[in-house]
Amino acid sequence: MIDTTNINELIGADVYGTDDEKIGTVGQVYVDAEAQTPTWITIKTGLFGTSETFAPLDDASFDGYQVRVAYTKDYVKDAPRIASDGDIAHDEEDLLYSYYGNGTTTPNAPLYDQDTDRSTDAPREAEGYDVSGPTTGEAMTRSEEQLHVGTEKVETGRARLRKHVVTEQVTKTVPVSHEEVTVTREPITDANIGDAMAGGELTSEEHEVVLTGERVVTSKETVPVERVRLGTETVTDQQQVTEDVSHEEIELIDPDADSTPSK
Repeated sequence: MIDTTNINELIGADVYGTDDEKIGTVGQVYVDAEAQTPTWITIKTGLFGTSETFAPLDDASFDGYQVRVAYTKDYVKDAPRIASDGDIAHDEEDLLYSYYGNGTTTPNAPLYDQDTDRSTDAPREAEGYDVSGPTTGEAMTRSEEQLHVGTEKVETGRARLRKHVVTEQVTKTVPVSHEEVTVTREPITDANIGDAMAGGELTSEEHEVVLTGERVVTSKETVPVERVRLGTETVTDQQQVTEDVSHEEIELIDPDADSTPSK
């Protein structure tokens, strides 16, 4: 049985139909002001729960996690569209009763929106203010929104290492040696006269000298020069967040001050 003790648990619970198809999640709960029992719920449907559909809680069940209504998914989604703004007009309620064939709720009894945003809770009566409901008494609760700011990690980019070959010219100066022919002339002396006369008469002859020289030879060797790796570091910046927050204000309405003085 679904009663007022289940209201907080109902909000956000998954809703299923008699065909075991998920219809959506509970958005708001409406309570009969006289019977003090949950009578209607709104079911968030559509992409991201952007649409809400009313469904009765008669013959519905709740196991603490899921709500099962006595209608199929398609039947609930085809129900008349009523604005779930905390104030249901009589003709709108009658339209819902007519569609679902449900007339068990006391006619013209105020329905209170019991969703988590209690700042919009209001009776359905349009003729005047009902001060006999469970939310009224000697004191009035003032609520306000509080802004909670946190952070979450998201991917902002990726970096990778890639190696490629770059060719550049290198110039070095290398000393290179070579032999050159030199001619040395010696005068005839007693020391070399014997070698000079060994040839005999005048003759023709040649003397050959092999010249040598150095040439530049190059070779290349691949050697490791450094290791490169990727890493991350955390840099903290200051970022301002600006949001609108609402709050309730309570003012005193003095009936004597608003009355028109008699002449």
